[in-house]
Amino acid sequence: MRTIGVSLAIPEPWGGQLQAWRASFGDPLARAIPTHVTLLPPTEVEDASLDAIEAHLLGVAARERAFPMILRGTGTFRPTSPVVFIQVARGIPDCERLEQAVRSGPLLRGLHFPYHPHVTVAHHLPDPVLDRAFDKLSGYEASFEVRGFSLYEHGDDEVWRPRRAFPFGG
Repeated sequence: MRTIGVSLAIPEPWGGQLQAWRASFGDPLARAIPTHVTLLPPTEVEDASLDAIEAHLLGVAARERAFPMILRGTGTFRPTSPVVFIQVARGIPDCERLEQAVRSGPLLRGLHFPYHPHVTVAHHLPDPVLDRAFDKLSGYEASFEVRGFSLYEHGDDEVWRPRRAFPFGG
Protein backbone atom coordinates (compact mmCIF):
# COMPACT_ATOMS: atom_id res chain seq x y z
CA MET A 1 0.00 0.00 0.00
CA ARG A 2 1.03 3.58 -0.60
CA THR A 3 -0.56 6.99 -0.14
CA ILE A 4 -1.07 9.17 -3.19
CA GLY A 5 -2.73 12.47 -4.02
CA VAL A 6 -3.42 14.44 -7.20
CA SER A 7 -2.93 18.20 -7.31
CA LEU A 8 -2.47 21.28 -9.41
CA ALA A 9 1.00 22.57 -8.57
CA ILE A 10 1.25 26.32 -8.02
CA PRO A 11 4.01 27.44 -10.41
CA GLU A 12 7.00 29.58 -9.51
CA PRO A 13 7.48 32.18 -8.26
CA TRP A 14 4.11 31.91 -6.46
CA GLY A 15 4.54 28.34 -5.20
CA GLY A 16 7.82 29.18 -3.48
CA GLN A 17 6.43 32.45 -2.11
CA LEU A 18 3.44 30.74 -0.52
CA GLN A 19 5.58 27.91 0.82
CA ALA A 20 7.89 30.50 2.44
CA TRP A 21 4.87 32.27 3.97
CA ARG A 22 3.60 28.95 5.32
CA ALA A 23 7.01 28.27 6.89
CA SER A 24 7.10 31.80 8.35
CA PHE A 25 3.88 31.05 10.27
CA GLY A 26 5.59 28.04 11.85
CA ASP A 27 3.59 25.41 9.98
CA PRO A 28 5.64 22.21 10.39
CA LEU A 29 4.25 20.86 7.09
CA ALA A 30 5.49 23.84 5.05
CA ARG A 31 8.52 22.04 3.59
CA ALA A 32 6.84 18.63 3.36
CA ILE A 33 3.94 19.65 1.11
CA PRO A 34 4.49 21.43 -2.24
CA THR A 35 2.14 24.40 -2.75
CA HIS A 36 -0.94 23.12 -4.56
CA VAL A 37 -4.68 22.95 -5.17
CA THR A 38 -5.89 19.44 -4.29
CA LEU A 39 -7.82 17.38 -6.83
CA LEU A 40 -7.61 14.07 -4.91
CA PRO A 41 -6.89 14.15 -1.17
CA PRO A 42 -4.51 11.62 0.40
CA THR A 43 -5.71 8.19 -0.70
CA GLU A 44 -4.30 4.76 0.11
CA VAL A 45 -3.93 2.52 -2.94
CA GLU A 46 -2.40 -0.86 -3.61
CA ASP A 47 0.87 -0.93 -5.53
CA ALA A 48 -0.72 -3.18 -8.15
CA SER A 49 -3.30 -0.48 -9.00
CA LEU A 50 -0.77 2.22 -9.93
CA ASP A 51 -0.67 1.36 -13.65
CA ALA A 52 -4.48 1.60 -13.90
CA ILE A 53 -4.44 4.86 -11.90
CA GLU A 54 -1.82 6.41 -14.17
CA ALA A 55 -3.75 5.31 -17.27
CA HIS A 56 -6.90 6.87 -15.80
CA LEU A 57 -5.08 10.15 -15.09
CA LEU A 58 -3.59 10.18 -18.61
CA GLY A 59 -7.12 9.94 -20.00
CA VAL A 60 -8.41 12.75 -17.77
CA ALA A 61 -5.51 15.03 -18.70
CA ALA A 62 -5.84 14.27 -22.43
CA ARG A 63 -9.41 15.62 -22.42
CA GLU A 64 -8.46 18.90 -20.72
CA ARG A 65 -7.13 22.23 -21.96
CA ALA A 66 -5.13 24.91 -20.14
CA PHE A 67 -7.16 27.42 -18.14
CA PRO A 68 -6.42 30.66 -16.28
CA MET A 69 -6.27 30.67 -12.50
CA ILE A 70 -6.31 33.65 -10.19
CA LEU A 71 -5.55 33.28 -6.49
CA ARG A 72 -6.77 36.21 -4.40
CA GLY A 73 -7.19 36.93 -0.72
CA THR A 74 -7.59 34.59 2.22
CA GLY A 75 -10.28 32.32 3.58
CA THR A 76 -10.61 29.86 6.44
CA PHE A 77 -12.41 26.65 7.30
CA ARG A 78 -12.59 27.55 11.00
CA PRO A 79 -14.29 26.53 13.21
CA THR A 80 -14.76 23.23 11.33
CA SER A 81 -11.05 22.85 10.55
CA PRO A 82 -8.05 24.97 11.68
CA VAL A 83 -6.99 26.03 8.18
CA VAL A 84 -6.23 29.38 6.54
CA PHE A 85 -5.97 29.37 2.76
CA ILE A 86 -5.57 31.51 -0.33
CA GLN A 87 -8.81 31.58 -2.28
CA VAL A 88 -9.20 30.50 -5.89
CA ALA A 89 -10.86 33.57 -7.42
CA ARG A 90 -10.82 32.31 -11.02
CA GLY A 91 -10.74 28.70 -12.13
CA ILE A 92 -13.19 27.20 -9.65
CA PRO A 93 -15.42 25.49 -12.28
CA ASP A 94 -12.30 24.05 -13.97
CA CYS A 95 -11.03 22.70 -10.63
CA GLU A 96 -14.43 21.21 -9.82
CA ARG A 97 -14.66 19.50 -13.21
CA LEU A 98 -11.12 18.13 -12.86
CA GLU A 99 -11.70 16.95 -9.30
CA GLN A 100 -14.78 14.98 -10.37
CA ALA A 101 -12.97 13.45 -13.35
CA VAL A 102 -9.90 12.51 -11.28
CA ARG A 103 -11.99 11.11 -8.39
CA SER A 104 -13.67 8.51 -10.60
CA GLY A 105 -12.81 5.10 -12.04
CA PRO A 106 -9.96 3.54 -10.05
CA LEU A 107 -9.85 6.64 -7.81
CA LEU A 108 -13.55 6.68 -6.93
CA ARG A 109 -13.89 7.53 -3.24
CA GLY A 110 -15.96 9.65 -0.93
CA LEU A 111 -14.89 12.89 0.72
CA HIS A 112 -15.07 13.98 4.37
CA PHE A 113 -15.98 17.55 3.31
CA PRO A 114 -17.46 19.04 0.12
CA TYR A 115 -14.77 19.88 -2.46
CA HIS A 116 -13.54 23.48 -2.20
CA PRO A 117 -10.46 24.39 -4.28
CA HIS A 118 -7.94 26.42 -2.25
CA VAL A 119 -4.23 26.76 -1.38
CA THR A 120 -3.46 26.04 2.28
CA VAL A 121 -1.05 28.50 3.93
CA ALA A 122 -1.52 27.60 7.62
CA HIS A 123 -2.83 24.39 9.17
CA HIS A 124 -3.25 23.10 12.76
CA LEU A 125 -1.67 26.19 14.33
CA PRO A 126 -2.85 28.23 17.34
CA ASP A 127 -5.69 30.65 16.60
CA PRO A 128 -3.52 33.80 16.95
CA VAL A 129 -1.14 32.42 14.30
CA LEU A 130 -4.04 31.51 12.01
CA ASP A 131 -5.40 35.05 12.49
CA ARG A 132 -1.99 36.51 11.56
CA ALA A 133 -1.78 34.33 8.43
CA PHE A 134 -5.30 35.38 7.45
CA ASP A 135 -4.46 39.09 7.87
CA LYS A 136 -0.94 39.03 6.37
CA LEU A 137 -2.03 37.39 3.12
CA SER A 138 -5.45 39.06 2.76
CA GLY A 139 -4.15 41.16 -0.14
CA TYR A 140 -2.32 38.31 -1.87
CA GLU A 141 -2.90 37.85 -5.61
CA ALA A 142 -1.37 35.63 -8.28
CA SER A 143 -2.42 34.90 -11.85
CA PHE A 144 -1.14 32.06 -14.05
CA GLU A 145 -2.21 29.39 -16.52
CA VAL A 146 -2.84 25.82 -15.35
CA ARG A 147 -1.44 23.40 -17.93
CA GLY A 148 -1.73 20.06 -16.15
CA PHE A 149 -1.75 18.24 -12.83
CA SER A 150 0.54 15.83 -11.01
CA LEU A 151 0.31 12.57 -9.12
CA TYR A 152 2.07 12.83 -5.76
CA GLU A 153 3.27 10.14 -3.38
CA HIS A 154 3.63 10.45 0.38
CA GLY A 155 7.05 9.16 1.42
CA ASP A 156 8.09 7.29 4.55
CA ASP A 157 9.76 10.57 5.60
CA GLU A 158 6.30 12.29 5.57
CA VAL A 159 7.23 14.40 2.48
CA TRP A 160 4.95 14.62 -0.56
CA ARG A 161 6.85 14.26 -3.85
CA PRO A 162 5.65 14.39 -7.45
CA ARG A 163 5.55 10.94 -9.01
CA ARG A 164 4.38 11.93 -12.50
CA ALA A 165 3.13 15.04 -14.31
CA PHE A 166 0.06 14.88 -16.57
CA PRO A 167 0.02 17.77 -19.06
CA PHE A 168 -3.35 18.71 -20.52
CA GLY A 169 -4.18 17.70 -24.08
CA GLY A 170 -2.03 14.57 -23.91
